[in-house]
Amino acid sequence: MKLKEILVGIEGIRAKGNLDLDITNVDSDSRNISENGMFIAISGYETDGVNYINDAIKNGASVIMVEESVELKSLSIPENVTLVVVKDTRTALAICACNFYNNPSRKFKLIGVTGTKGKTTTTYMIKKILEKQGKKVGLIGTIAIYIGEKKIEESSRTTPESIKLQKIFSRMVEENVDVVVMEVSSQSLKLNRVLGCDFDIGIFTNFTEDHISPNEHPDMEDYFNSKMKLFDMCKVAFTNADDIYGAKVARIANTPEITTYGIDNFCHILAKDITITNSYVDFKMKIDNKNERIKTCIPGRFSVYNSLAAICACTKLGANAEQIKEALLEVRVPGRSEIVDNKKDLNIMIDYAHSPESLQSILQAVKSYTKGRVISVFGCGGDRDTHKRPIMGEISGRVADYTIITSDNPRTEDPDTIVAEIETGIKKTKGQYTCIVDRTEAIKAAIEMANKNDIIVLAGKGHEPYQEINHKKYPFDERIIVRDIIENMKDKK
Repeated sequence: MKLKEILVGIEGIRAKGNLDLDITNVDSDSRNISENGMFIAISGYETDGVNYINDAIKNGASVIMVEESVELKSLSIPENVTLVVVKDTRTALAICACNFYNNPSRKFKLIGVTGTKGKTTTTYMIKKILEKQGKKVGLIGTIAIYIGEKKIEESSRTTPESIKLQKIFSRMVEENVDVVVMEVSSQSLKLNRVLGCDFDIGIFTNFTEDHISPNEHPDMEDYFNSKMKLFDMCKVAFTNADDIYGAKVARIANTPEITTYGIDNFCHILAKDITITNSYVDFKMKIDNKNERIKTCIPGRFSVYNSLAAICACTKLGANAEQIKEALLEVRVPGRSEIVDNKKDLNIMIDYAHSPESLQSILQAVKSYTKGRVISVFGCGGDRDTHKRPIMGEISGRVADYTIITSDNPRTEDPDTIVAEIETGIKKTKGQYTCIVDRTEAIKAAIEMANKNDIIVLAGKGHEPYQEINHKKYPFDERIIVRDIIENMKDKK
């Protein structure tokens, strides 16, 4: 594609060199640049793309794009390389990505799901329902990227960088996908990764404190305003009326058509007669003006909200009641209220809960139906919001019968320090607890103390098959670890 075509829509461009070049690849990672490539230098949290311009040129870049704040004299760009200067390279990257891949999101229906909790489960529910309808569905989110039943890759972040996202979209077009459902993170909205995407439907699940840190959002206002960007980009929106911020979305969003769903407050789509057990939740709602009983095998009140959001989106795209009921009965989501089968027949649940609200939600949910004790095993990630650590400790101390505070993904922080910060919160309660920093040993301790009436909740890591320590990811799949621990315990008898 011609460079001048790739740059269409970017305001305030200044350029030196040939704009009639044929460009074969575009990227913000110099390692991905090849002959006749365009390198866009982005300033990240840890590295500055300007430092990799020479590497990009060595790899074959014929175009370099930088921000106007860069000291151009310091760059030493060869005469045969075109230099493009823009106000914001992140915005420019997103626009260039859309142009380079011929705006693929215009060629299928695109559903974006944002919110603090429930994004992953809601997207899986939507995918399952639409597949019952006979549609080919693409999914992009925290766990993995799918085209139909085919897993393309494990996800490294909830929403990919714009150039990768448009490349994925392009592949989905080539494979004749009808609908794409994707989790849209606040970071992706703030950093313009989804700029230029043609969203047909936007969903707001809920909003609670999370992702407040120097590398994410400075405060809750910035976090919420980032999420609101999705509703400037979609044609139809569905939002949770029982969530304070969800109700606010309904009042202030610029989306032409907004529908509310909920349980307690006035809304357009209401769930009632709810039953929650340790293996499922069911409820009644109207679909096509007829009362229907909906059941899903993901227990907890939050599953009602996720189901409502999914049903709203899918009925908008033509799904009927039978397709919805059949799909929600079958849907399973890795790392979300996931029960681990084991030879001791213990109740062991893996859940991605990693914020105060999500931890409280899952612990209260299992508490309501567990005959024995709730044994909570959790930690907090390093290089993330430190404010939530004592809060989560206090929550587990109040709700769980026994807590084992342990490590999560410490990243570059000292795991002992993180555990100690969590402990300051649990000390405010009368809850029984212990601290075992080694997560494998913590899980083992929980299993050794549990009986068949108890439930162990391994919170925080969910679907993640790794533990991140000092920028390196070590294999750590809790399903495998649980089974290995139990197998070894059996061998010792």
